[in-house]
Amino acid sequence: MPVGLEVRAQAKYVRTSARKARLVCDHIRGKDVVEARAILAFTPRRAAEAWIKLLESAVANAEHNHELVGEDLKILSVHADEGPTLKRFRPRAMGRATRIRKRTSHLTITLTPKES
Repeated sequence: MPVGLEVRAQAKYVRTSARKARLVCDHIRGKDVVEARAILAFTPRRAAEAWIKLLESAVANAEHNHELVGEDLKILSVHADEGPTLKRFRPRAMGRATRIRKRTSHLTITLTPKES
């Protein structure tokens, strides 16, 4: 296996706040792919669905583009950055309006081969 090889996958404009996505990504940072799949499968948060999809995409990238074995990978880095915020308005009492912020995030995961 090549030394220092990194495989990346990115999901942009995911409709969850970066703060909520970070709560999930902290669970899988530094784990191997098999363990991360198990953790995400039983994580009750909605952001875990986006992380599962992104992890599978990164594994597919590694298998297709670099001929690596998916189970022999570990997570090198994982982070959630803020994306653009959709601004909406909601009517309130006495003719006022309140801003509703629908936040988005950009998720990134980097995989690397395990040292064997």
